[in-house]
Parts: sequence; structure tokens; C-alpha cells
Amino acid sequence: MKMMDRDLAVLRELDRWRFALSRQLRFLGGFPSQRTCDRRLKFLIDGKYIERKHILYGVPGLYTVTHRGRMLIGSSGRAEKIKVDRIMHDISIIDTVIYFHLKLGIPLANITSDKVLHRNDGFGVRKHRPDFIYKINNKVFAVEIELTPKAKERMLKVLQKNFMAYDKQTWVVPNAGTKIRRVLQDNISTYPNIEVLSLEQVNEFVKQLGEKQA
Repeated sequence: MKMMDRDLAVLRELDRWRFALSRQLRFLGGFPSQRTCDRRLKFLIDGKYIERKHILYGVPGLYTVTHRGRMLIGSSGRAEKIKVDRIMHDISIIDTVIYFHLKLGIPLANITSDKVLHRNDGFGVRKHRPDFIYKINNKVFAVEIELTPKAKERMLKVLQKNFMAYDKQTWVVPNAGTKIRRVLQDNISTYPNIEVLSLEQVNEFVKQLGEKQA
């Protein structure tokens, strides 16, 4: 089997999102079916371009790009250290990317991950960056996935920074996240570029997409 454009797309997506599930790589790589995707993932594993790791009980294997895979796509990134306490958050980030890509029509090429943003910042004091940003018609939009409440002061600082830096900031929040929603609602008049999106809406779209194209 020869390396194909979709294989390279998988490596690039894994490099910028740290890891992904096979069901997510199906859409990030543009595969016509899950079976086709899984076959190519096996090819990439056999070629030692990617790895599959079982880290958290109840969560499917996480695919990551290896050193060989990074060299193939010309990435200067280092081996990714997956933080257990961020796994569910990072899975939600990629599901939200799929939602923005396939529901709202945002090209993947217009989306930049927080990892790439931090990499572009270079060395020095680490700045806050949104979970991802995207560009449309010379405007830049920020997306934040917030599953658990942060200190109010910290959230207010992020809201202010995003207001100054981006044309719109979309916060993806679970329906049960009443404390997070309250802070957002209380500050919409101060920062009118705030938009709130339900995490359940994102999850339902991705779930139906997978079932429809099974």
C-alpha cells in the first residue's frame, strides 16, 4: 500500500490536535466510511507513522503521530504528552471542530489549533490561547470549550482578551454548566461578541453524522 493524501491529512491533524479517535479521523481525513478509515489507520500503525494508546478506561484508543510521522510531514513538534485530566476536554474540542467544519462549512485549512498558536508564539511566557480559532472573510473568530467552571476572575480575563483580539468568541458549554453560562450571560453587554453554543448540540450532530454515514 502506498501513502495517500488522506494518510498525510491524518498525520497533520494528529500533529495539530495532539490525538484523535478513529471516528474523528474519519471526518478530519475525509474518508468515505469508517471501514476505509480504520484500514488506513492500520496501514499507518504498521508503518510506524502513528500509534494507538489506551489511556482512560471507557474511552476508545487515542491515535497519536510518531516521530517518523512528524518527520514525513515536516513537523518540528515534539512527542505529545497526553494529560489524562484533559482527555475528555480535548475530545470535545475535535468534535466541535467537526461541527464547525461540516455543519457551519468552515474549511479545516481555516482552523488553527491552540497547539499551533502556542508554537507560533515561540518561547517565553505562555499566553492564553483559545482552543481553536478560524478565519472567514478577513475576520478571526475564537472558540472556547468549557466543560467545568473556572474561577470567575480567570474567565473574565479570558473574555476581555478574546473581546480585544477576535471578532467573535464562541463558548461551547454543556447544558448543565449553569455557573459558566451565568458568567457569560452576565457579561454579554460588556463583551457583545460572546456567543454560547450547547455542547449537547455539537455532540448530537457528530453522533447523527456518524450514524447517517455508517
